[in-house]
Amino acid sequence: MALLRPRHGILILQTLLWEDELRDPGDIAPSAPVTDRELELAEVLIRELTGIEVRELHDEYAHALEQLVAAKAGGGTPPVPQEASPAVDLMAALEESIQAAKRLH
Repeated sequence: MALLRPRHGILILQTLLWEDELRDPGDIAPSAPVTDRELELAEVLIRELTGIEVRELHDEYAHALEQLVAAKAGGGTPPVPQEASPAVDLMAALEESIQAAKRLH
């Protein structure tokens, strides 16, 4: 997850993990000016991502780690790890999302 927002006339992309890990990015500025195309893509992404309820998302890694630590500390048998999901091609997913958004608008 990431948060894309304007700040002091620039766009800031801040990666988000979980609520307790958020912090103020400070006054950062890009090394190059933000282009109209970048602003347009940011607006498309924001429109597409509305409706996501962050509180409904769960940190599965942290939960699995807590279970492992509890099992080890209690002398029990650690849980069997789940099969990993195949990796997602992020660029292909982004392109597909942008194309779908263009078809809707």
